[in-house]
Amino acid sequence: MKVAFIGLGVMGYPMAGHLTKAGHQVCVYNRNNDKALAWQKEFDGDIATTPALAAKGCDIVFACVGNDDDVRQVSLGDEGIFAGLPKGSIFVDHTTASAELAVELGAIADKNGQHFLDAPVSGGQAGAINGVLTVMVGGDETTFAKAEPVMAAFARFSQIMGPVGSGQLAKMVNQICFVNTVQGLAEGLNFAQKAGLDTDKLLDTIGKGAAGSWQMDNRGKTMCAREFDFGFAVDWVRKDLAIAFEEAEKLGADLTVTKQLDGYYKEIQENGGSRWDTSSLISRFKK
Repeated sequence: MKVAFIGLGVMGYPMAGHLTKAGHQVCVYNRNNDKALAWQKEFDGDIATTPALAAKGCDIVFACVGNDDDVRQVSLGDEGIFAGLPKGSIFVDHTTASAELAVELGAIADKNGQHFLDAPVSGGQAGAINGVLTVMVGGDETTFAKAEPVMAAFARFSQIMGPVGSGQLAKMVNQICFVNTVQGLAEGLNFAQKAGLDTDKLLDTIGKGAAGSWQMDNRGKTMCAREFDFGFAVDWVRKDLAIAFEEAEKLGADLTVTKQLDGYYKEIQENGGSRWDTSSLISRFKK
């Protein structure tokens, strides 16, 4: 297919690369053109000077940028994705953004005779590099069926969760669950270190039982070593949690413990760890 990818950050750069490896004709746009030139040198795709030009003639346009404002900037206006996207083509937004924005963009696509999917991803930078992301999708079944085989270039699993906005709601649940898991792991590993246990043996053992998790398998040993350079930064998780808190207020959902953890991440930011990854919750404990 002819596709475009808008946004070449830590996630978008490798995701767009996987699309070229899968044989698709890929055009990219990035606000920092130097990043686009580096991507082109590595993956031999095309570069556009605006999102609209990148979207021209495409079957699917993917985007993965920072937040709601960034999505609006690349999608709306004369130079935005919708301006260049042909009728009948699909805009897939992989940004973690608000469900409200997804509904807004879905309505614009409907009005234009285009299609829209909100499709935030989970798996972090490593998942993007290795092409094994999980995608939570909001939209209609027919559009999803067309996009899913293309997303398979960078995703090991994609699931449609419901109508437009449902993907973003599912991602909020994902973020709520994983930060609570990280805090439990941080407390447990701090306890283990205070007790003088061999944490390598401990993780290899309890990881095979009821305490096991992706976070334990992938971040347990690095947490013990106080290594926090694995892509998904504290700044970004706080952005995601703020979206979840706003939605929770509308729904009347209790996120008391998650709000406490957001406060812990705020402490880490204030102590210079804003670019550390989310496993840095253990940094609050002294060795």
